[in-house]
Amino acid sequence: MSESLVLWGSFSLLVLIMLSLDMGVFHRKSHEVSVREALIWTAVWITLAMAFNLFVYIYYDKTKALEFFTAYVVEKSLSIDNIFVMIMIFSYFKVPAAYQHKVLFWGIFGALVMRLIFIFAGIELIHKFHWLIYVFGGFLVLTGIRMVVGQDKPIDPSKNPLVKLVNKVFPVTETFEEDNFFVRRNHKIWATPLFVVVILIEGTDLIFAVDSVPAIIAISEDTFIVYTSNVFAILGLRSLYFALAGIEKYFAYLKYGMAVILVFVGIKMCIMDFYKIPVEISLIVIAFLLTISMIASVVFKKDPADTKP
Repeated sequence: MSESLVLWGSFSLLVLIMLSLDMGVFHRKSHEVSVREALIWTAVWITLAMAFNLFVYIYYDKTKALEFFTAYVVEKSLSIDNIFVMIMIFSYFKVPAAYQHKVLFWGIFGALVMRLIFIFAGIELIHKFHWLIYVFGGFLVLTGIRMVVGQDKPIDPSKNPLVKLVNKVFPVTETFEEDNFFVRRNHKIWATPLFVVVILIEGTDLIFAVDSVPAIIAISEDTFIVYTSNVFAILGLRSLYFALAGIEKYFAYLKYGMAVILVFVGIKMCIMDFYKIPVEISLIVIAFLLTISMIASVVFKKDPADTKP
């Protein structure tokens, strides 16, 4: 138990140090993140994830390391869809580029807490009620099918229940107040549109977590492996957003690859009591599907007009 506490405590401290350095040192002042800076930070987060993967290999074994890597790849891939929703939200609210990093920082900080709750709850439920693996597996299969046959409907953030809730709790300023989330006017606390955007980002991640957490649990039921792979994927989400913003048209067919991956992972979860697909095979299948969908997105480019919501 003490060894487990040290492990969790050390990892939590590592995350806090990385977040403090990111926001308190490297991004202390709000500024527009360039593609070059975003790519450098993306490389940094991926390198840190792979270094931690090496630690998992040394501390645990090859199987755990493969589980971590596979879960990381799946979560990273699923997060790309999340990024495109973020692009739409920022565009709708006309959030200045200089303020976007701060919004994403706090949005992702909240996501880390929510994922921890989701993962512990999901794994604990499966341990107590084993039959839930079939429910989660079936849900992933249906989600994958819906991604293919369902139509992409334009999202109107103004109609989001969270936006309506914020407007009921706080008066909201009509314009941005620099990078502040709240301002005081006439002895009253006012929320700014930037705060509304943070709440929307949190709500968006909550929705995506419903899909991604069961998918990761299908790969590993080790809480530490599931959470740490999620954390590293989420920590790199901000830099990946700035690296991908504006080139979403090159990922037009990625959702089809992700749909098949969700179906595959769902089936894997449903049959694990009868046949457990080796993690090596899962990794090969997932990597193959991602590669094919990425190549298809580049080779068969959609007309820009077709990618508009």
